[in-house]
Amino acid sequence: MFNKILIANRGEIARRIIKTAHLMGVKTVAVYSDADQDAPFVREADEAVHIGPPPPSESYLLADRILDVAKATGAQAVHPGYGFLSENANFADNCAQNDIVFIGPPASSIIDMGDKSASKRLMREAGVPLSPGYEEENQDTAHLVEQVNKIGYPAMIKASAGGGGKGMRIVQKAEQFEEALASCQRESKAAFGDDRVLIEKFIENPRHVEIQVFADNHGNTIHLFERDCSSQRRHQKVIEEAPAPGLSDETRDAMHKAAIAAAEAVGYRGAGTVEFLLAPNGEFYFMEMNTRLQVEHPVTELITGLDLVEWQLRIAAGEPLPAQQNEISLSGHAFEARIYAEDPDNGFLPATGKLVRLTFPTASEHIRIDAGVEQDGVVSPHYDPMIAKLITWDETREKALDRLSSALNDTHIVGLETNVAFLNRLANVPPFKAAQLDTGLIEREQESLFPEKSTASNLALILASLVELQGHTPNIPQSDPHSPWGSQDGWRLGGRAQKRLLFTENDQEHNVVATYHADGYSLLINKKEYTVSGQVNDDNVTVTVDGKITKASVICHELERHIFLDNQHYQIYLFDPLIAAENLEEDTGGLRAPMPGKIIKIFASIDDRVSAGDPLMVLEAMKMEHTIVAPTKGTVKAFLGQVNDQVNEGDVLVELDSEE
Repeated sequence: MFNKILIANRGEIARRIIKTAHLMGVKTVAVYSDADQDAPFVREADEAVHIGPPPPSESYLLADRILDVAKATGAQAVHPGYGFLSENANFADNCAQNDIVFIGPPASSIIDMGDKSASKRLMREAGVPLSPGYEEENQDTAHLVEQVNKIGYPAMIKASAGGGGKGMRIVQKAEQFEEALASCQRESKAAFGDDRVLIEKFIENPRHVEIQVFADNHGNTIHLFERDCSSQRRHQKVIEEAPAPGLSDETRDAMHKAAIAAAEAVGYRGAGTVEFLLAPNGEFYFMEMNTRLQVEHPVTELITGLDLVEWQLRIAAGEPLPAQQNEISLSGHAFEARIYAEDPDNGFLPATGKLVRLTFPTASEHIRIDAGVEQDGVVSPHYDPMIAKLITWDETREKALDRLSSALNDTHIVGLETNVAFLNRLANVPPFKAAQLDTGLIEREQESLFPEKSTASNLALILASLVELQGHTPNIPQSDPHSPWGSQDGWRLGGRAQKRLLFTENDQEHNVVATYHADGYSLLINKKEYTVSGQVNDDNVTVTVDGKITKASVICHELERHIFLDNQHYQIYLFDPLIAAENLEEDTGGLRAPMPGKIIKIFASIDDRVSAGDPLMVLEAMKMEHTIVAPTKGTVKAFLGQVNDQVNEGDVLVELDSEE
């Protein structure tokens, strides 16, 4: 076994690898950028070496620099995690040439499976089922148009070198093809340095089922069962589970055998995932093979009781597989929810900023949290905005899903937008609960998954009011328990004390009139009076309202009040007239950047008349394209940026003279 390994990654996966390495007595070396100098993985590694500024192209993608660090620190092997250099064949080859073990497959396997077009040709030869498509080298637009017409619509365009939903578009009609193709090529070039694409027949309402495989240097290849990753938005996975529910024994066995055949066809070694599309009629088709550890590997660990990172290290060190196929058993069911800094109600736009509060449920045999950040940490615009993975396990799918929903309800994040509430809605939408899964589920369940934001209930306002009242009520210990100066019953000469509170929520105002009593308060909210008492202990609030006890969390940040109650997250503001007056300023107007990014295309010109929904500009952020559209009918007055300009969140991009 290795004495020391270098981890060529960051965040959650770096911490995950460090944890197993330390359990095995293996020293770890972390590499980090300027943006990550205070990150947990840097602190937890045995050694850490700075490699450059925040952009990945100047730090985590510097293969030569990382190899220099490995040699200088005496690391015998490099674990690439996922993303960055994990599927870079040149990096794997360079490791070998420098007598450093690449903890992953041979470079030849990465090349064979990293190019989706070449991999499909190999799979056809190995007898692995394929869907109709085009994966040849001719990338001329006219030729691709001809091929897609043969395949038929709807069709899927995919980046040949891609993954993670980048460089991928579904095209429903012929007139949409060329624009979608150009967008895929741009996105693929930016993300992977390669603009080649392939085309597949789009399978309506398929499931996305993937098989975890492992192979060693001794001729052994096995599977560790399957995962269902059908719950996706914009071709990116949201909630994964293992095993895949509802598969017949015949289909499951056939998929396992096909996955092993795929791995053997490329002389695979280490951990890999073979992904299939499963059609409603039970037929399945090879989609791609990810030649690395997957983000969702924890669900496989929980149903098998195995440590996949330990297996990776042992196989890379030349050991045979730790277990044979007949020695591996499946137990229970597991879910993984990917918690992201993003705004589901605004097209899942990534969010950045400081994590003012980050609270997870307590870890146990049923709950696991793999997080890359901690409270007071920052989600950077330079990297994937994942905050954590929340994984639950239980004996049955129903019980594991109940645990997932409960754990999401106990996950409280303040400081930026997240998808936690969306994930909880998805976990509870009837088709998902019933395991009626396919990749179109989220799109079909828009009404349930994207409801209008609910207004803070009177109970939520009572909770926020109790925090204010107890926070502002003097609590001065007195030597004399009968001293009137120690009393908090609100008695005043001429009547009981009252306090007025004003909370704002979007365009609404919530007025609360509180009257102090010896054992609590009476609160007048929206013309209704409540008898209230309770206790505030940090963020935890226990309130009794007209005899009914409720427990919830209220987190205060500056003037923000975040109430976590009954699977809802209400965000209201305490109105302070002095601060409001100081902050009063006029808005300059215009369409603003929803996130930091680079302008890569401008559609309109000055004085152009546009209609609501017309595209005006394309921003590239986190290697994805985001189109800025006109919110109303109007005339373009100015563009405050040019193609290739970097912009910050909130920057005015377009000034539009609205006609509405």
